[in-house]
Amino acid sequence: MRCPLCKKSVSTVRLRSSSLSPSADGSEGSDRNPDWPFCSERCRLLDLDNWLSGRYRISKTMETADKAPNGPEAGRRIKGNRG
Repeated sequence: MRCPLCKKSVSTVRLRSSSLSPSADGSEGSDRNPDWPFCSERCRLLDLDNWLSGRYRISKTMETADKAPNGPEAGRRIKGNRG
């Protein structure tokens, strides 16, 4: 796997939560990457800054639940609709 920002190679092993038991191989997580999926804290923070400053955007408008075909109104007959 590669870092989404700088494209350096990144270990695909994620840091386990400290509340979880050690992994099956007995390791405590010291060799795991706490910045996964990024290669470093720097790239992780740069990505966060991109989101917070608005450089990343979701370009497609999302439908609200009441307008979506499977929303709360799905299957209900609308008043005046005889179809």
